[in-house]
Amino acid sequence: MPDDALPQNRSGDENPVPGLPLHDLPGFTHRWVDAEGIRLHAVEGGRPDRPAVVLLAGFPQTWWAWRKVMPGLAERFRVLAVDLPGQGHSARPHGGYDTHTAAARVRAALTALDVPTYWLVAHDVGAWVAFSLALRHEERLHGVALLDAGIPGITLPDSVPLDPERAWKTWHFAFHLVADLPETLLAGRERDYVGWFLRAKALSPDAFDEAEIDHYAAAVAAEGGLAASLAYYREAAESARGNHEALGRGPVTVPVLGVSGSHGSIPDMAASLRPWAKNVTGALVPDAGHFIPEEQPAAVVAALTAFIGHGRTGAARR
Repeated sequence: MPDDALPQNRSGDENPVPGLPLHDLPGFTHRWVDAEGIRLHAVEGGRPDRPAVVLLAGFPQTWWAWRKVMPGLAERFRVLAVDLPGQGHSARPHGGYDTHTAAARVRAALTALDVPTYWLVAHDVGAWVAFSLALRHEERLHGVALLDAGIPGITLPDSVPLDPERAWKTWHFAFHLVADLPETLLAGRERDYVGWFLRAKALSPDAFDEAEIDHYAAAVAAEGGLAASLAYYREAAESARGNHEALGRGPVTVPVLGVSGSHGSIPDMAASLRPWAKNVTGALVPDAGHFIPEEQPAAVVAALTAFIGHGRTGAARR
């Protein structure tokens, strides 16, 4: 049995990583579930009788990227922040990092968590997975919000710009694709790399303190963490191929919210998504770089609440 598989005689809720307090998230709890043979981690809280909102984070982060957003959402919704395969406290399988495989595993985890239908909110690599999930498994989705993400084959530019004023936003896509070199250069220096990302891509270099950088760097530096992070990029071409194959059957039909930061990586998420989805609206978050949920959490809560409220009202009218 692979070391990342879920043993049959263990409960999906058993905590395999003790000592994980949630001091700043009262009412939330850790969950672990079987997702097509691997163990995925989620943090759940909020109103169990209300609509479910599922949160997915990206590189170089974990579910913890949503910690400032979760309390505000929990006042109105059931909230689940899920670590993707290879991320945070989820298992790190040896393969399956194309976004369609990852999406199927997220969907399986939500089934195990008894989440029949939900709103999906995702940032960065999490948005890659969310878009693929919306293409192939939209029957359980009310809608999807995608935050500042270069989605393979969709919103990701075809080439890395050479202009230094823009190249720093996307240069890492090519770097992560190179075999072995990133591992050689980054092993033992994960904190330096993660710190650069968090500080350079936020609008303010003070958006993340030392403890927050330590937290994310530890997840990347954990056994298998760097390889899993890079694997999503190395499977980007397969993810793009799968996206366009699915789009051959039709565009995304559930409501889509494209959220841009005023100083983010993708200037207009909504415009870049409109060719691929039937119903797209946009939201621009002022005073935010790439890491919108942590830089402007109140604005994110407001945008998501309005999006979900509008979607529920429209559904009721229909």
